[in-house]
Amino acid sequence: MAGLGWLLAIIIGAIAGWIAEQIMDASHGLLTNIILGILGAVILNFVLGMVVGWQAYGIIANLIVGVIGACILIAGARFLRRA
Repeated sequence: MAGLGWLLAIIIGAIAGWIAEQIMDASHGLLTNIILGILGAVILNFVLGMVVGWQAYGIIANLIVGVIGACILIAGARFLRRA
């Protein structure tokens, strides 16, 4: 989450994790939402940087990337639980 302070990164991570939780029809706590949102944004920003050379800067861009990344992490966890 480049360009954001720690407090703002935690807030955006919590919002992104909550939105992903609603989209994926999951049930997590606040701490899990924060971790999913931040980790999803970091991982997806890294992948986007490697593949297309673009990284999210700013609040809205990091929120969108965090939501998409968190959804991917939730889907991956579900896949691994089934296997």
